[in-house]
Amino acid sequence: MAEKKIVKVDAPKTGCVACMPRTMEIPLGPQHPALKEPEHFLLEVEGEVIVNATPRIGYVHRGIEKLAETKTYSQNLTLVERVCGICSHIHSISLVNATETALGLEGFKPPERAEYIRTIVSELERIHSHILWFGVAAHEIGFDTLFMLSWRDRELTMDILEDISGNRVNYAINEVGGTRRDLSEKQIARMNKYMDITIKRLKRYTEICLKEDTIRLRTQGIGVLLPSTAKKLCAVGPTARASGLKIDIRYDDPYNAYAGPLRDIFNVITYDTNDVFSRVVVRLLEIIEACKYVKWLLANLPDGPVFIKPPRKVPEAHVLSRTEAPRGELIHYLWSNNTNKPYRLKITTPTLANILSVAEMLKGDYIADSTITLASIDPCFSCEDRIITIINKDRRKAKVDNLTMDQLRKYSREWHAKNKRWKK
Repeated sequence: MAEKKIVKVDAPKTGCVACMPRTMEIPLGPQHPALKEPEHFLLEVEGEVIVNATPRIGYVHRGIEKLAETKTYSQNLTLVERVCGICSHIHSISLVNATETALGLEGFKPPERAEYIRTIVSELERIHSHILWFGVAAHEIGFDTLFMLSWRDRELTMDILEDISGNRVNYAINEVGGTRRDLSEKQIARMNKYMDITIKRLKRYTEICLKEDTIRLRTQGIGVLLPSTAKKLCAVGPTARASGLKIDIRYDDPYNAYAGPLRDIFNVITYDTNDVFSRVVVRLLEIIEACKYVKWLLANLPDGPVFIKPPRKVPEAHVLSRTEAPRGELIHYLWSNNTNKPYRLKITTPTLANILSVAEMLKGDYIADSTITLASIDPCFSCEDRIITIINKDRRKAKVDNLTMDQLRKYSREWHAKNKRWKK
């Protein structure tokens, strides 16, 4: 089991150059060597070793939660798919499950065939997300051959998603009351064929990772997150499971087809080396398991309709919808008020839950390993970032509150008038 060894020496406070503090601060981001999204980590280093890391979030905010209050539930399914391109389907599942739970107060229930199709697309999305991450991780450590091969195989899953939905990024499969698309026998046969190919190739990649020195030397003992620390910091998804924690919403709080017989064959993948290598192995094994789940769901796909028309208005309710996104636990909190639009929608993404774990993982790493450590949680900062507005002048006694749109505009005008950068 990997252990952290961090040594920090405080030098005497004198004027002697030789006795000056031995640590210095360097920024990682927000313009990144590792990521396409902005996120800032202030690294405190002693020589080449990171002794502390402080994250700074909030560079991206798109106002999706506020915008959701102005749109119908059907329109919001299109909106929440834009929270994250890689996890678009699971966001729409979270919202549609919350909406249908509220409608269930009146006895509404979607067709079973639709639940299976939703789960199939969810597992296909997990496959393409994990393979995408695997290729990026290989690129980060300089193994570009593996990057090219893995992204070639990801195209098989992307072709399936395009075949059954017409899209490669936002699939628009879900609708309140079921799904917009059904599966034909030809599509089912093609999916089974591609899943067999993916399983074969991923087993080969797993074998390479377990034996190839290029991967082992760059990932073992790097980005260590011990189980006790992961539990304390509330890590989720593959990040938690790579620290040996058996946490998976699909098994712990099943939804859609996971709540049926699929749960009996479900296997929560864990690994116990607690480092970046462990996160690589967990994701590769999860891809193989996801392919098996897709094949099982296709073999047991029930007959019947895929859509039932729901009521126009959603009764007043407070619903917490939990799902397992490729990166971990995703939460949609819905507050409905007997209209066709939500009164409030709150979204909490897995990257937000894992950001504290990253700061802990970086401690004890060399600066050169910081990029792969950060990438090991498969971060998505656009869907993680949040906005907090301070509405009084004393930041030590700041009161945080929700603002109306007019109040937000007024605050923006006053802030820009006070902080003009082009003053003469």
